[in-house]
Amino acid sequence: MEMRRLGRTDLLVSRICLGTMTWGQQNTEAEGHEQMDLAFERGVNFLDTAELYSIPPKPETQGSTERIVGSWIKARKNRQDVVLATKVVGRTANDWYRGGRPSRLVRADIFDAIDKSLKRLQTDYVDLYQIHFPERKAPWGANPTRVGAWPAERDPDETPIEETLAVFDDLVKAGKIRHLGLSNESSWGVMRFLFAAERGIGPRVVSVQNAYNFVNRTFEVNLVEVADREDVSLLAYSPLAQGYLTGKYNHGARPEGARTTLFNRGQRYETPHAAEAFVAYTDLARSFEMDPALFAGAFVLNQPFVTSSIIGATSIPQLRVALQSAEVKWTKDMQAAVDDLHQRMGNPCP
Repeated sequence: MEMRRLGRTDLLVSRICLGTMTWGQQNTEAEGHEQMDLAFERGVNFLDTAELYSIPPKPETQGSTERIVGSWIKARKNRQDVVLATKVVGRTANDWYRGGRPSRLVRADIFDAIDKSLKRLQTDYVDLYQIHFPERKAPWGANPTRVGAWPAERDPDETPIEETLAVFDDLVKAGKIRHLGLSNESSWGVMRFLFAAERGIGPRVVSVQNAYNFVNRTFEVNLVEVADREDVSLLAYSPLAQGYLTGKYNHGARPEGARTTLFNRGQRYETPHAAEAFVAYTDLARSFEMDPALFAGAFVLNQPFVTSSIIGATSIPQLRVALQSAEVKWTKDMQAAVDDLHQRMGNPCP
């Protein structure tokens, strides 16, 4: 497995990162351990989790994924071999993260979050601590193709980025985290964090975890230049568009046991014209005699600005396909065909 440098750090991460958000609901602890065993056998060294997980978020399963990751690390005694990433929630009215009150990106809440995560993960530190989503009001994913009414309404008590960043500086100094990353963030947000760090306020952001796939290439619009010039690594999540790019939901199908069937949380990928795009991309994959899931995963891995692609699976066969995407020989003809289709389809699912 090829390793790539994370931002300007000395950390080398595998070009595939194992996502974990289904563990604790769709997957048991034993299944999570089995997935981590297989991924690490295949050269993966990078795990991504969050205090919010498992998905869908609810109080009775919150933190379950971190606990499963922690029990695996303890059992395998391999903490030194794992690049471990987790996340703190942004502003949310859901009160179960902070013991009965809403959460914000302020000192008390961030310290509460990291201490609980470290306990669940059974470790003294995390390598990459990410802000799961901004505290300010912003469209989910922070990179819409259309923003609607503007200027956006702002919360009167919005926490300044500088205030939040200063807390992460204290976490680094305390040895609880090594590096800071963002997630679901815009180019403005990334640059504001970088600007504050240049002024000496806190640690420099090393990564941004945003969605990137055939039906959402908004990262290329302007964040790609930020990532390139500022050495901020893209950790691309949802390479299969929550499973829609596998073709299993084509023509309204709802397979038994699939995430959208179970939880009805596919709204991000059920936007106008999205259904046509999924059929077109799965047909394109088959024209190259390739499994649609393999084709979609290989596309993400072979874009030059992607440091690591965060894969997810609920079964070992799915995981094997996702890992196999690192072995695909991506050709100029494949890229040209994808770009041609994207020019016609655009980004229906940002």
